[in-house]
Amino acid sequence: MSQFERYGTLIVISGPSGVGKSTLVGRARAVLPDLQFSISCTTRSPRPGEVHGREYYFLTPEEFENKVQTGGFLEYAGIFNRRYGTLKNEVLSRLEKGEQVLLDIDVQGAKQIRTAAENSPELARSVHFVLIAPPTLETLEERLRGRGSETEEQLQLRLGAAKDELANYKLYDYIIVNDDLERAAGELVSVLSSFRCLTSTLKKELFK
Repeated sequence: MSQFERYGTLIVISGPSGVGKSTLVGRARAVLPDLQFSISCTTRSPRPGEVHGREYYFLTPEEFENKVQTGGFLEYAGIFNRRYGTLKNEVLSRLEKGEQVLLDIDVQGAKQIRTAAENSPELARSVHFVLIAPPTLETLEERLRGRGSETEEQLQLRLGAAKDELANYKLYDYIIVNDDLERAAGELVSVLSSFRCLTSTLKKELFK
């Protein structure tokens, strides 16, 4: 066994709806195939083709609330009348195994993980925060309108949420502006790759 055995890294990625986050993450995973998604819990119903334990853990509102009350979530949030949460045990066990785990969550969840890291040395040395941002809010609005999939009310809700998320940029360690897809994807891959070399993730002192 190598004396350079490491804990895994937890990457928290946030970004407004329509910013191209899913596309960028897909590009990064094609280059870094061992990058793993954490499976979240949700109270929404499965969509066609979705499988419990693959896309999400689909919970009833009562099951979700029980996990809230028993401290089972690393973070959780309500989004558009639904609840989403990240299981604490699943994430910490995967970090112990040395896996690189990706969380796609909003600013509410990112704040909770920041707080959790203040009380967990293992989590503090393993977690990193990345914000994907549009070049301007006007550009983001154009992208959302171009999708043509939302009512004006829904669009305004998403723009309001985007302003809140971007106003909290100092919560994040890195910000990647998606004004050019190829460049932004390259920056994301570089950032994620750098986490593998951090001395903070080493499990023991070296060369004693």
